[in-house]
Amino acid sequence: MLIVQALIDVASNPEYYIASMTFSFWHNLQVNLTERDSYLSCGDEASIEAERNRRLQIFRSSYESLLSLVSFRVQYPHDSENISREDRREFKQTRYAVADVLIDAASVLGGEVTLKILYMKLVEDTHSCRSDETWDWRPSEASLYCIRAISSYISVVEAEVMPQVMALLPKLPLQPQLLQTVCLTIGAYSKWLDASPNGLPVLPSVIEILMSGMSASEDSAAAAALAFRHICDDCRQKLCGSLDGLFHIYHRAVSGQGGYKFSAEESLYLVEALSMVITELPPENAKKALEALCLPVATPLQELINQGPTQLQKALARELTIHVDRLGNIFSRAWDMRTMESLCRACKYAVKTSGKFMGITIGAILEEIQGLYQQHHQPCFLYLSSEVIKDFTARPDIADDCFLLASRCIRYCPHLFVASAVFRPLVDCAMNGITVQHREACSSILTFLSDVFDISNSSRGEQYKSTRDTIVVPRGPSLSRILIASLTGALPSSRLEVVTYTLLALTRAYGMMALEWAKESISLIPSTAVTEVERSRFLQALLEAASGADISSLTAPVEEISDVCRRNRAVQEIVQGVLRPLELNFVPAISS
Repeated sequence: MLIVQALIDVASNPEYYIASMTFSFWHNLQVNLTERDSYLSCGDEASIEAERNRRLQIFRSSYESLLSLVSFRVQYPHDSENISREDRREFKQTRYAVADVLIDAASVLGGEVTLKILYMKLVEDTHSCRSDETWDWRPSEASLYCIRAISSYISVVEAEVMPQVMALLPKLPLQPQLLQTVCLTIGAYSKWLDASPNGLPVLPSVIEILMSGMSASEDSAAAAALAFRHICDDCRQKLCGSLDGLFHIYHRAVSGQGGYKFSAEESLYLVEALSMVITELPPENAKKALEALCLPVATPLQELINQGPTQLQKALARELTIHVDRLGNIFSRAWDMRTMESLCRACKYAVKTSGKFMGITIGAILEEIQGLYQQHHQPCFLYLSSEVIKDFTARPDIADDCFLLASRCIRYCPHLFVASAVFRPLVDCAMNGITVQHREACSSILTFLSDVFDISNSSRGEQYKSTRDTIVVPRGPSLSRILIASLTGALPSSRLEVVTYTLLALTRAYGMMALEWAKESISLIPSTAVTEVERSRFLQALLEAASGADISSLTAPVEEISDVCRRNRAVQEIVQGVLRPLELNFVPAISS
């Protein structure tokens, strides 16, 4: 204990850089005192619990002393308005470090005991609170910061201290930095406000504080908006009866005329907040509430559109996208069939209207649609995929240039391209475009895919193999099936050479795995269209490619099966009917 007392003395040093040297010790001690692994040698559960309580009791007073020794260090300096950016950054780091020590103390003492100690300090700090400017707000702000730091250690049914904390908050002056911390504290205890019997009576005063925070300063407004979201998320059922007041706040926020000082991005917190609350309404009330939620967002968009294309082109992109983002937040919480069908129709018209301007977004759109379908299994997403592909086909020059550029990136700067976020959606986009009928676009897409498969053949390509495999392998069966369908009639015979090379490159890259993919696909074709001998010769060619044979010597069996499957319209329809490459385009790929 002499060592512990010595470290308590060090922690009390007025110089932070000296006191902070002990912080890692307090954390390691907390871990040893609280984690079960430290007591495994004690025997049964009863013995473990008894020994744990004994050790915690020994060090309890040390951690109680530690609370008072570190909590004052989060207090703002007197000249906080004038400190440099570097000093401000260091002060934030100090607060984060002290918060970690407070969490260590709460782990040892328990959340309620820690809260009581910190609350007594808050009461002491606010006792001298007066309306004039001589009152120092900084100690109260520091105490509240500490109380917020331990929020995850406080029971949601704590009934002794938290009601007093919440009752004290409306009495504090509206000093901007203090108000910011008040708002963040409210947000941190939103689950307590929902679960505690004492939470409901204080909700009106809490929301009043948040409204004040939204108008005080940019920092307090951001904190208030975030806290408002937490309150509406956790207390949504309690707030269903207060929609009129909530909508009043919402309208002021999205209109920009309420004097609120948060940014347009931060206003999305309020959009999310109201969206959460209305999900708890019965259907007959939810419809009206949803309309009231959408109207202030849709109206500015309509006004911009009504000004005509000339004025619309002059508008800043953010003037449009902020409203679209708000609509996205609203409908991200509405997943019934009718709503999603309506939204998909809206997206379809957006795609048709955008035309060539959507070229660079095709990959991202398809990836998002695939993810949504995989999550919700609603057929309207498949329909939307088909509409995107139709527009994709309508402007094949975009695809041609896009995949020509992508191929060059793979060849000349794979270190930048393969590791980028665009690589995976571009592979998905290529899968969707393999069967496009435009010659140049189709050739560029197939060349891009073969470059992907061949990347490990270059001197530097081996290092990218694992990244490529995480993307291609989950999509391998679908890729193989689309390529075989293209070979057997989905694409004109004039594309046979480039399709053949791409299929053989896939097989060479993935060996026996690719051979199994091909077997699965070719086995779907009935014997009335392809004989077993023809099927075997085709698979033998792929086997030789998988074994490393020269691709140029293997094209004859591939061309043979292509000719067989194209020999007349009836056979071609049978083959394409079982391979169904266009339907495969819309099946969500497994996320890598």
